[in-house]
Amino acid sequence: MAIKHLHTAPATSDTERPVPRWALRAAYALPWLLLPSCLWRLPFAFHFDMGQLNDTPPSPLWITIPYVFGLSVLTEAAALLCIGLVRRWGEVVPGWIPAIGGRRVPPMAAVVPATGGGLLLAALTVWMALTWAGVSDRIAYENGWWEVLSMVCLTPMALWGPITLALAWAYHRRRGPA
Repeated sequence: MAIKHLHTAPATSDTERPVPRWALRAAYALPWLLLPSCLWRLPFAFHFDMGQLNDTPPSPLWITIPYVFGLSVLTEAAALLCIGLVRRWGEVVPGWIPAIGGRRVPPMAAVVPATGGGLLLAALTVWMALTWAGVSDRIAYENGWWEVLSMVCLTPMALWGPITLALAWAYHRRRGPA
């Protein structure tokens, strides 16, 4: 009896030019790196403060639940879009998309948003580092265990900007003039 796989490993040959192995691995690792921060965020939707000492009155649930869940979904969707920088659908619009399906993606249409987003996320990384170094205000926690848990969940998010910038650079080099 053969084992059926839900998803086979991506071929490196579906793009016009080969994708560096490091870029392929980084793009597929990015959604997994962001998952802990998305999961960390979810209890806040139901006003569970995860050990944070917070004096502000909570917003109504009809606001916090869609906001927090939507933010987590958008975070993962943006991470999944980074996979387009290493796959064929990042070079040619998939045929099932109406009106533009099958057209080539201009390289700058992918590089400019990826670079802009990467720079914005790199600024977030710098802000996180300054906060952890004590230069910026830190969030107070009930005890050290909550703070350690938050750092474990949120630290991988600091890699999002640099990885996105590296993927944009690799995409630009691969799609640029021969």
